[in-house]
Amino acid sequence: MNWMNNVGLPKFSSFFQRRDMPDNLWRKCDACEQMIFHRELKQNLYVCPHCAHHMQIGARERLESLYDHGSFTLVDVPEALADPLGFRDEKRYADRMKDARKKTGEKEAVLVAHGPIGDVDTVVFVQNFAFMGGSMGMAVGNAMLKAAEAAVERKAPLLVFAAAGGARMQEGILSLMQMPRTTIAMQMVRDAGLPYLTILTHPTTGGVTASYAMLGDIQIAEPNALICFAGPRVIEQTIREKLPEGFQRSEYLLEHGMLDMVVDRRGMRTELVKVLRMLLRLPQLPAGQLPEPGSLVRETDEEDTLKQAAE
Repeated sequence: MNWMNNVGLPKFSSFFQRRDMPDNLWRKCDACEQMIFHRELKQNLYVCPHCAHHMQIGARERLESLYDHGSFTLVDVPEALADPLGFRDEKRYADRMKDARKKTGEKEAVLVAHGPIGDVDTVVFVQNFAFMGGSMGMAVGNAMLKAAEAAVERKAPLLVFAAAGGARMQEGILSLMQMPRTTIAMQMVRDAGLPYLTILTHPTTGGVTASYAMLGDIQIAEPNALICFAGPRVIEQTIREKLPEGFQRSEYLLEHGMLDMVVDRRGMRTELVKVLRMLLRLPQLPAGQLPEPGSLVRETDEEDTLKQAAE
């Protein structure tokens, strides 16, 4: 009886105990509301495997999915003034920046990197919408200029992944000044005879759309991305008319000549390699010879066990 109480019953009870599962193992699709295991979602580059809805992806994860074997070097970007206007609304601007840095683990809303993509040395400028909506302030302007300088110095093409709610209101006129600054940066790349490609992701709006995001030699967008200067709701309230279905979405803009391509994120890298090698007059890589990208998945035995327990 002693053995049953001390050994048998605890083991028997543990068989029926509900295992605690972390909250971040599953994610619901915003479009079809299907639950997706987080590792499956990462393997699919944050594209829903059920309905192909493109969710937001982090800046570093974007870079890992682009560069050969996930190998890239970050470019140092000059720091901007911390709070040039001493701005405060519901919160101090400095506090908002602290919150954004804690949330994302990044210093600003953009990363600049260089490395090989399909054996082509490439500079990539990528915005992170999770950082204050990817808003364009002085730091983003500095990053664009640094990306252009790096591209010219390395004689490498420049890819820009835009994702932003527009200019950063907490920096006022200083944020609007980044529109001509980034346009000049783009012109530096063009004057050097180097390819400048823009990839517009959801959402790309405001001053970002009105500057560097729409000035690419080739304009590419992800499916169903909102791309505009003023949003649909603002336009409807202004003209007091209902807008067409899908207005200002990627497919609508492609149909009306504002984009060159709409490309699924899962095939984006392959398409970019083809375009870059074509523009640089390099031979296309035969099928099967394209270097593998980096993997976003960090597998652990515990995650597998928890998934099996849930099923």
